[in-house]
Amino acid sequence: MSAAPSAAPPDNDVLWARGIVKSHNGTPALRDVSIGIREGEVLAITGPRGSGKSTLLGCLSALLPVDRGEVWFNSSPVHTLSRAGREKLRRDRFGFVGPEPRLVPELTARENVALPLLLAGAGHKAAYSAADDWLERLDVTVCAKRRPSELVQTERQRIAVARALAPLPRVVFADDPTAPLHREAQDQVLRILTSAARSHQLTLVLATHDPELARYADRTVALVDGRTPVPAAPVRRGTPVPAAY
Repeated sequence: MSAAPSAAPPDNDVLWARGIVKSHNGTPALRDVSIGIREGEVLAITGPRGSGKSTLLGCLSALLPVDRGEVWFNSSPVHTLSRAGREKLRRDRFGFVGPEPRLVPELTARENVALPLLLAGAGHKAAYSAADDWLERLDVTVCAKRRPSELVQTERQRIAVARALAPLPRVVFADDPTAPLHREAQDQVLRILTSAARSHQLTLVLATHDPELARYADRTVALVDGRTPVPAAPVRRGTPVPAAY
């Protein structure tokens, strides 16, 4: 295990990593990557396919153990956690959206969105009220009683975004979340996702190979061949969005 760093992570960094090294079956995926992500920040991690974006999200979100290096969440070490500890952290504090929705096929859209809240111990009424709210925000209320097999791809992806946001996690990890959508739908979902993160003071870490989508972020970090050769761009606000989403 990695030794504790000589200096504690910055207080305003909800996620902080130093010297991450990760390989897949002997092939290097991340090579000495260090990054800090501030509380409430919308950060885009960009780079071509195969550059290590998904692996970096996996390490930051405790899905993947690092081979070497340190990962901290709220100034507590993640890299020293057991597998059970990492699972609990993901369940209690993080939300996830991937390129595939991964909805439970036997459940309706409403039940899928309510599920993480119910698993976290929320009451039935509160869980389904939150599910209804987020289905409305994602403009898929009409899908509430339908199962995934009855929905088109764009509807399933919107429901996956609603499911990630409904528990109001501290950090949402979005790995190419709009890949299945056409451009107009991509923009709409990204506007909703980033607006929701900002209005609820959530931290959003977005991985994308599309520079057009990175414009919604406050800051961009580029990955090339598992490294960050380009300094992070200055903090900037993303494309303005309407207050109502």
